[in-house]
Amino acid sequence: MDTISPVAVDQMSITVLMDNHVSSILSNTGPVTRPSTKQEISAPLTEDGYIKSQLRAEHGFSAWVTIKTGEVDHSILFDAGVSPTGVSENMRILDLSPKDAEAIVFSHGHFDHTVGIDGILNDLGANNIPIIIHPEFWNKRRIVLPGRTPRSLPTVSKSALRQQGMEIIEESRLPSFLLDNSLLVTGEVDRLTDYEKGLKGQEVFVEDSWQPDPLTLDDQGLIAKVKDKGLVIMTGCGHAGIVNICNYAKKLTGENKIHAIIGGFHLPDTLDPIVIESTVNDIKNLNPDWLIPAHCTGQRAIMSLMKDHSNSMIQNSVGSQYKFGIS
Repeated sequence: MDTISPVAVDQMSITVLMDNHVSSILSNTGPVTRPSTKQEISAPLTEDGYIKSQLRAEHGFSAWVTIKTGEVDHSILFDAGVSPTGVSENMRILDLSPKDAEAIVFSHGHFDHTVGIDGILNDLGANNIPIIIHPEFWNKRRIVLPGRTPRSLPTVSKSALRQQGMEIIEESRLPSFLLDNSLLVTGEVDRLTDYEKGLKGQEVFVEDSWQPDPLTLDDQGLIAKVKDKGLVIMTGCGHAGIVNICNYAKKLTGENKIHAIIGGFHLPDTLDPIVIESTVNDIKNLNPDWLIPAHCTGQRAIMSLMKDHSNSMIQNSVGSQYKFGIS
């Protein structure tokens, strides 16, 4: 495959709109600035009658991504969280508007990254923008584990989105560019490691039957190249395997230096410890300047990663803004 490196940008800014964790006691460190909410809401039982608005955390993920070069900047929404209004409410508190996005990119079709599109579309009104997805985004899926009742995974309705007038762009499985060729959507990621085997027990309904679907082939990430820094690699859940994703980013772009890895690493505590250990070892070899695990990264993995990245690992929290590159 020929390399297709994105145009280098002066700065990439990522504001986390939804994640599993929120905290108001984390410090600013390195590239991260923690939010300071200004909005007030009614609290009748307090003496003053109000409190500061609070950001919501849920088991989901969403981020506001801005690319800046010179005086020109472009923004997109990456994923939309799990509840219908969680991300839209957090955006209002953070003084962000989906009307300023040039596109919406979904990392994959799982509901904890998609259902919040409901509130986003309500805020957009008639200001429709393109929604970029992988062709398998619409797959009807369920989780089947031994001794448990199969659990269906909610799926976004294609007809409902079209009724809203949204432009749905089902990109091919190949990588594609956004924002003046400065932001690269990976498309389908090569699965090369022998330990990143996907989501155990996942099935997809095709040809009138349920069939194994552990790989979640619609899983894709974002890549930017920041001037004089290297690649910033962003994932939603990382079902393709965080090591696979990073190696694929290096292969696509021809760039070896990774400045930051941010997003879901899909390393739940229920995963085989050998898989977590192998992943942690290979991330160490990737040698990122900044490591920001989020969403579906379990505590075992976070504690293991901290041993090797104590000076470069940042605890994520809803509302955190990361700026990579010049200010």
